[in-house]
Amino acid sequence: MSNCLVIIPTYNEIENIEAIIRTVFDLKKPFHILIVDDNSPDGTAENVRELQEEFADQLFLEVRQGKAGLGTAYIHGFKWALQKEYEHIFEMDADFSHKPSDLLRLHRACLNGADLAIGSRYKKGVNVVNWPLSRIILSYGASFYVRFLTGMPINDPTSGFVCYQRQVLEGINLDAVRFIGYAFQIEMKYRAYLSKFELKEISIIFTDRINGKSKMNRAIIIEGITGVIKMRLKSLFNRKKFQNGPNPTKKLSTR
Repeated sequence: MSNCLVIIPTYNEIENIEAIIRTVFDLKKPFHILIVDDNSPDGTAENVRELQEEFADQLFLEVRQGKAGLGTAYIHGFKWALQKEYEHIFEMDADFSHKPSDLLRLHRACLNGADLAIGSRYKKGVNVVNWPLSRIILSYGASFYVRFLTGMPINDPTSGFVCYQRQVLEGINLDAVRFIGYAFQIEMKYRAYLSKFELKEISIIFTDRINGKSKMNRAIIIEGITGVIKMRLKSLFNRKKFQNGPNPTKKLSTR
């Protein structure tokens, strides 16, 4: 039984899913994987089910009714993890933009005292491969914007490659998290920061996907820009309520 769970949300990742699963399971440390699939029409979930026959009791699958956003997929996965006995819960993309071997470095940071370890693209300059300059400027600018508004001492608040200690997720009211796009990553870190958990950045190299299509769109960008302002104002006027609260592990709805 592993106490480490890697949550990977998927939508049309048939070109990547088997390779990423096998690569994680080939690491020296044993990890479990939970795939949260939004009913991908390309057969992603079917591929995972086939792999479950090979990786029994290591690979798990939750299929939702349809595409409902990155944030809600992770919340679904967090609640699933909290119902189990996992002590370290990871977020990771399916497309190899996050290097699976860096899971070991994030885990080590948590073992050494971090409550939330963040795989950071910007801790040491700009460590991004295969992004156009416009995308780098947007992402780096967003990080500066978030840092300025929230006061979080984090270089990469939008990072989606993280390791949570169990107590962080237990200490956040997951039902109160509102963002569903990449701003979800900001909100989770901000809630952890306000709750006085220790956040630590680990420098990584981020490589843009080779296979499949990016899920970034205009609505996600707008949510990030306007949502951070709303989040900051809400925390100023009602910090205690924003910071924490009851975190029920409700029965999960799957298909």
